[in-house]
Amino acid sequence: MNQQPFLRPFTAPAALCAFAFVAAMAAVLQYSLRAYVPGSLDPGGFTLANFADLLKPLYARVFLDTVWICALTAAATLVVGYPLAYALVRVENAVAKSALLVIVVTPLFLGEVVRTYSWIIVLGNNGFINSVLRGLGLIDQPVQFMFTTFGVVVALVHVTLPVMVIMLAAGLSHIDRDYLRAAESLGAGPIRVFLTVTLPLSMPGVIAGVTTAFAWTFSAFATPQLIGGGRVNMISNLVYQLGFASFNFPFAATLCVAGLALTIAVLFLLRLAAKPLENIESH
Repeated sequence: MNQQPFLRPFTAPAALCAFAFVAAMAAVLQYSLRAYVPGSLDPGGFTLANFADLLKPLYARVFLDTVWICALTAAATLVVGYPLAYALVRVENAVAKSALLVIVVTPLFLGEVVRTYSWIIVLGNNGFINSVLRGLGLIDQPVQFMFTTFGVVVALVHVTLPVMVIMLAAGLSHIDRDYLRAAESLGAGPIRVFLTVTLPLSMPGVIAGVTTAFAWTFSAFATPQLIGGGRVNMISNLVYQLGFASFNFPFAATLCVAGLALTIAVLFLLRLAAKPLENIESH
């Protein structure tokens, strides 16, 4: 007698999605090994020249810029998100907790284009920030926020902040309050309790949040496209330019494969770097 009669029907949609994903990735990998034929949408024969072209300074620079922007975004999101997650877990007032939760989660319900367009209004030369600075007499000429790495990182932090706060809040909520009370009973002040108890024990949430923010930012397209304005390019923007502007589908596929491999490598290195922090948490 079958003990799990609904297992196959329930897992069938997920299995089909997994099969479609694997088929799509196989097609991308196959395209990455084909030669580009100028003036034709059909690829040429098999070659490894596309991967050799990745070493050209132009493309290597985009890869390095992407990793740098992802690292800055993950670090900035952690700095902004940790106090919010801490307040979300520790605040006792139900109204205040609900208000915090709404503020944190609301960006998830907005489209990426809508969020990015709002940042164009805020960061533009005649936007909110420059208008306030000029109104206060702090500047005579507008500060250039648009088309800079700073502007792209600020907008990406807004995109990744909800996920970071949710993961940090999950890690903080699992900390046993008895540990905090024990530290306080031994004479530790609030800052020492946080640095020696709360922060080490919240490392699983920190690691999960940072790695997720990094991986999520790596595939960002609309934000660097609109805020960067072509002066700040990430891998996804380069894939778009080569695939849909130049119709060089083989090299665009090569960039996708290289980007995926780089993401896996960086996340693996982050995992190795986080090992000592996990050991602290386990003790």
